[in-house]
Amino acid sequence: MLIRRHLLALLAGLTLLGGCATALSPSFSEAPPIVFVHGNGDSAALWLTTLWRFESNGWPRERLHAIELPYPLARDDDSKAQPGRSSTTEHMAFLKTEVEKVLRATGAQQVVLFGNSRGGNAIRHFIQNGGGTATVSHAILGGTPNHGVWAIPGFREGNEFSGTGPFLTGLNAPKNANGDEVTGPVRWLTIRSDNNDKFAQPDGLWIGAKGKPTNVTYAGPELKGATNIVIPRIDHRETSFSPAAFAAAYRFLTGRAPGADITPESRIDLDGVITGQGVDPLNPATGNYSNNLPIAGAELAIYATDAATGQRLGAAAYTRKVGADGRWGPFTAQAGTAYEFEIKAPGYATTHIYRSAFPRSSAIVNLRPERIAVADQDAQALAIFTRPRGYFDAQRDQMRFDGQTALPGVPPAGAGVSSAKLKLPSATDRAIAAEFNGEKLVGRVWPAAQQRVTVLELTY
Repeated sequence: MLIRRHLLALLAGLTLLGGCATALSPSFSEAPPIVFVHGNGDSAALWLTTLWRFESNGWPRERLHAIELPYPLARDDDSKAQPGRSSTTEHMAFLKTEVEKVLRATGAQQVVLFGNSRGGNAIRHFIQNGGGTATVSHAILGGTPNHGVWAIPGFREGNEFSGTGPFLTGLNAPKNANGDEVTGPVRWLTIRSDNNDKFAQPDGLWIGAKGKPTNVTYAGPELKGATNIVIPRIDHRETSFSPAAFAAAYRFLTGRAPGADITPESRIDLDGVITGQGVDPLNPATGNYSNNLPIAGAELAIYATDAATGQRLGAAAYTRKVGADGRWGPFTAQAGTAYEFEIKAPGYATTHIYRSAFPRSSAIVNLRPERIAVADQDAQALAIFTRPRGYFDAQRDQMRFDGQTALPGVPPAGAGVSSAKLKLPSATDRAIAAEFNGEKLVGRVWPAAQQRVTVLELTY
């Protein structure tokens, strides 16, 4: 199993800043259900490795629930309807409904909530304003911008990420004489980076205002009254999806360190949903936005591949035309085998996604086909290298993409870009490789003239 050694080494350096939480000590057959809430523009699939780590340390799979918000992007102004986006009220209502489903399905009285980024906003809103104090025992927030991505009076204060706007000032209002910002009796944990979270920066670089102060500090995700943990050099997504973040969450819930990272299974069953992108009717040329709506009728073919060359090893191991729910499985994968997922859907390029071998089963292997942007129509071939569960950091990570150590679009400092794209001058069939801190992917080049795109997607 590939393990990011430098992140695991950071476990010894976890800095405990807040008060101690009361640990749960469940027999794992009766462990509290955990509901995982993804971030802005993201999907349930990002929790893949986190679920594997909980499972590998004894948490029953049936008590781990990663929810999927249909419209995961926040509105520009929370009070104004916007196509393809959700308000804080809609987000909270969706979470509340999902929690109720989990409680009915498991028979549990309470759940644990674990949210990344915007997911933490919904968790806080639900607990404080939606009745969650009765149904939530513990809340874990990874990289949630609890004091805003910016806190500039008069600047976009209608946005839910404004530290001076009504949404966050309401959540952060003191709850007791100590000035606690968290709602009791729920136990709270926040996980943040020391200085490498793109949405907790004193400078406005990542919000398009380089050189302008945001009035937010690196400690913006912390909350008074919570247990607040700092993990050096992790990025915004790694506050939830890294081995170090998992270890902090597991220790918070159980009072002990995890005993394993990800342990392999002998039988590997995979499933997920094929989802797409919406088109903003007010700006159809450039206004695509992420959503988690299924693409009915999309076609999937899965091929076993040679991990060294990306070549297909015979005919498709599995094919499926998905129905209205977009679900494409189940597919039983072979241990140690790398796979290519070929997706065909109207309005999208045929997308060839290359993945490492899967060590464990998962029902959240969600797939999204690509569109070829107008600016890329002149390319002979297109290849995308993507890391869904973290960002690329040129100062921290060992990376290579088709022989290049400087990834296109990745800045020389800071972690804020999760994908790199190459416009290749030739569509000649050949292997194309990418590496990130020990995980290596190899795919094939496909002609853009045939509306085909190569995606090399990291798991770790």
